[in-house]
Amino acid sequence: MPPTPKPTEPTPGQPGAVGKDAPARMAPRKAPCDVQVDESRNLVTFKYFGHVTAASMKAVTERAGAILSKLRPGFTVLADLSGLESMDLDCVPDLTGMMDRFRAAGVGTVVRIIPDRSKDIGFNILAIVHYRRGVHVVTCETTAEAERILKL
Repeated sequence: MPPTPKPTEPTPGQPGAVGKDAPARMAPRKAPCDVQVDESRNLVTFKYFGHVTAASMKAVTERAGAILSKLRPGFTVLADLSGLESMDLDCVPDLTGMMDRFRAAGVGTVVRIIPDRSKDIGFNILAIVHYRRGVHVVTCETTAEAERILKL
């Protein structure tokens, strides 16, 4: 009979196990949103991945608030939704709050990458309400199309 593992050592295949015995679910996960700012181009990029929860959207909103001070009026927002699988409905208040903050800070252009139009989870309607006039909004199906629009 094999020895019983000490209580401080994880059993292979259990949470905390490392190496070849670690379960696949223990692999590091990508955050549901990556935010990058390019001050020289006056551009902020949001890349969404997997399932976005209200808690993760709140964290993105907080980061976006800090980023706004680095951008000049007329800045561009690139929202890459190509990796998005789903977004909780509870994300809407933080998402629309972020859109309102962008408008107040002088956003000029919003470029969205949505490869599958069926995954447009209301962004067109939200943009009409929260960006109103004066903000150029473009939806692309591919990164290449967005790059042409942004002249990357």
